[in-house]
Amino acid sequence: MSSPSHVPVLLDRVVALVAPPLQEPGAVLVDATLGLGGHTEAVLARCPEAHVVGVDRDVHALEAAGERLAPYAGRTTLVHAVYDEIPDVLADLGIAAVQGVLFDLGVSSMQLDVRERGFAYAEDAPLDMRMDDTEGLTAADVLNTYPAADLARILRSYGEEKFSRQIARAIVREREKAPFDRSARLVDLLREVIPAPARRTGGHPAKRTFQALRIEVNDELGVLRRAVPAAIDALAVGGRVVVMSYQSLEDRMVKQEFAARSRTTVPDDLPVVPEEYRPELRLLTRGAEKASPEEIAVNPRAASVRLRAAERVRGGVAA
Repeated sequence: MSSPSHVPVLLDRVVALVAPPLQEPGAVLVDATLGLGGHTEAVLARCPEAHVVGVDRDVHALEAAGERLAPYAGRTTLVHAVYDEIPDVLADLGIAAVQGVLFDLGVSSMQLDVRERGFAYAEDAPLDMRMDDTEGLTAADVLNTYPAADLARILRSYGEEKFSRQIARAIVREREKAPFDRSARLVDLLREVIPAPARRTGGHPAKRTFQALRIEVNDELGVLRRAVPAAIDALAVGGRVVVMSYQSLEDRMVKQEFAARSRTTVPDDLPVVPEEYRPELRLLTRGAEKASPEEIAVNPRAASVRLRAAERVRGGVAA
């Protein structure tokens, strides 16, 4: 099996955002998408009082992160779970509230770099795409069993693919000859179906379809829709949530949840806002922050990152 590499995106900025409430003894950060543990390693190094609960649905990532974080074994708890299960994870650990939650969304370095996982369209590989490869439908299952209408909906909704219906019809036609099982055949089909002018702009012609399949296989948007409110609810007052997303659908969802919880509904000219009407969150970023050209040059995966962060200022448990 090929080996993964790992360059954490926006590492210094992320640590700077989560660090302030992690300086007190007993402070807990939930790294909800642990991956290979790069962000957690930096937090543990720079926040000596912090304990990190590292959550990941990928058992291979948990194993690799455990090796990386071995020097901090006494300050880490690694849990195999999906990140919308944060409330259950914390309840099982007897933790009432935390001082930080970090999300680094999308596909991880390990999943992209290990060819056999089937996430990358640049190399021929089995059409798997499961972040937890111990259960659930694969991308091949989706391609070979979903009706054309459902395939088109997924490609349009999750991949923002303009040619979703044409692609879906072609998939259904071709799978009647032989089931899809490897990525190269799907990539060849996409090159045939997508018109030449469209192939010359907007990056690789398979990018949007592979994104859509990955989101469907892993229910990424459904998980995120549940996870962000759960993360905010888990924060103590003064705790912070930091989210890095890599495509517009995720970022829009995070933006809307943060906006809803950071505004008040009382009139602007009210001299005193009652406690129950004050916002739960204070935004720590102006819009979505992006990686610098310098970081993108070193780590191309940072090119599409959008970072948002907020601090809990009302509700929850007092810090």
